[in-house]
Amino acid sequence: MTARILVAGLGNLFCTDDAFGVEVVRRLAARSWPPGVEIQDFGIRGIHLAYQLLEPYELVVLIDAVHRDAPPGTLYVIEAEPVEETAEASMDAHDLSPDAVLSLVPQLGGTLGRVVVVGCEPADLDAGMELTPAVAGAVEQAATLVTELVLGVPEEV
Repeated sequence: MTARILVAGLGNLFCTDDAFGVEVVRRLAARSWPPGVEIQDFGIRGIHLAYQLLEPYELVVLIDAVHRDAPPGTLYVIEAEPVEETAEASMDAHDLSPDAVLSLVPQLGGTLGRVVVVGCEPADLDAGMELTPAVAGAVEQAATLVTELVLGVPEEV
């Protein structure tokens, strides 16, 4: 049986570095993948991602801008903690953070497998249609990192 893996790009194309996940997924979608690997741009459609996660996946890789006070362009690999049922998540379809999406899945009756976030430290999240140079420079390295995570190749970041 083929493992099911979802690679999901998140972010807003109109907010400069927030489009990081969308840009990485655009690059990944141009590559060929083994059966069972789905590459999708969810953008700001968090509610759609929550419903997609009701499907059984062995691995979900979320790609997003992640603010942790490091230099812009810094990449992170974050193992998501198991999600416990908590208070209801906001149902604003355009304002669901990755944490809120993951919290919503059990409330909808789903079960999550392993979830990994590949994040990039943004320089600017204001309105704009292009990634800043530091974040743009991290896109290809992030695409390589995601490929290694999906295909099981040891990662080097």
